[in-house]
Amino acid sequence: MEGMLRMGLPLGASGLMEGDAGPGRDLFVVAKCLVPTDAYLVQGCLVASGIPAVVADANHVQADLLMAPALGGVRILVPASFLDEARLVL
Repeated sequence: MEGMLRMGLPLGASGLMEGDAGPGRDLFVVAKCLVPTDAYLVQGCLVASGIPAVVADANHVQADLLMAPALGGVRILVPASFLDEARLVL
């Protein structure tokens, strides 16, 4: 959780990111980064720990890095069943 705060992006009141999951989705936001490379590093740490992780919105941010704050950054998503483990790793 502290790692998410160090990335400079706000957390929601529940401790999770705003808009954590879309309707009917099993993936939840565990972290957000303003730089796509940072998001891939976080994903790599999670995957190395045995947690399946997906990077979302990296292509949008790579197209125009100055738009990253407006888009909310690059999201790292994990399945709901791995959410607690992912928080411990970060």
